[in-house]
Amino acid sequence: MEQAGVRIASAAMLDFCGQTMQIASPDDDAAALRAGLDAHLAPTDGLVCTEEPILPRVFISDMDSTMIGQECIDELADFAGLKDRIAAITERAMLGELDFEQALRERVGLLAGLSTDAIDECLATRIRPMPGAKVLVDTLKKLGCRTVLVTGGFHHFADPVAAQLGFEHVVGNRLEVADGRLTGGLVGAIVDSSVKKATLLAEIAAVGEGATSLATGDGANDIPMLEAATYGIAYHAKPKARAAANGWIDRGDLTSVLRLLGIPEKDWVR
Repeated sequence: MEQAGVRIASAAMLDFCGQTMQIASPDDDAAALRAGLDAHLAPTDGLVCTEEPILPRVFISDMDSTMIGQECIDELADFAGLKDRIAAITERAMLGELDFEQALRERVGLLAGLSTDAIDECLATRIRPMPGAKVLVDTLKKLGCRTVLVTGGFHHFADPVAAQLGFEHVVGNRLEVADGRLTGGLVGAIVDSSVKKATLLAEIAAVGEGATSLATGDGANDIPMLEAATYGIAYHAKPKARAAANGWIDRGDLTSVLRLLGIPEKDWVR
């Protein structure tokens, strides 16, 4: 038995209370294996793969509700007295019920006139890393993995979050600002699900075609990225994202990713 985590091949690696176990599928049916685990053992943290996991060369992650515990636009909306209204749109977008770009532009438009001071206050008082986030990023970096934060949110939040957690590169949207206030618009192209996937593929190509990759996310706009990665791990995710990924974390924190990859705790950076 290995330290922390469970892996599946078509076996599954599972993480139970810091211990990793492997459960094999006798007929190599990954879908049936996952269904059985969900039916009898849920909640679990697991990774389904055909070979023993290896250290990824590229790690790319969503930000909101993955690396941090909040949806930044919802928290920012609270300063404008619009949190309930905007959060409802966010939830539907993350569930895949709304077009991402349309929903983003609608929500940003509702924030027109809000002072940029609200962003600073929101960052200071509302935005907090997910448990295990910094350990995950720092450990992967120490072991030679390229780390990238890619978000459908905003650079105003993503840049300081990336600096705090240790990400080497950031891809995100830019809020348009004039005279110290949000205009309700965005600058440049939108970072959506296609951009997230393209960013992953470009990072893989940069380190060497076919390089092993890891992606984490929680919402519908993360699905193409999760599917394209060698190890796509859905973190306390919406149902569509969880179903699309070959890994999932339903009970643990982000250090479960390290366990599922077989990285021993003695090598973790704390």
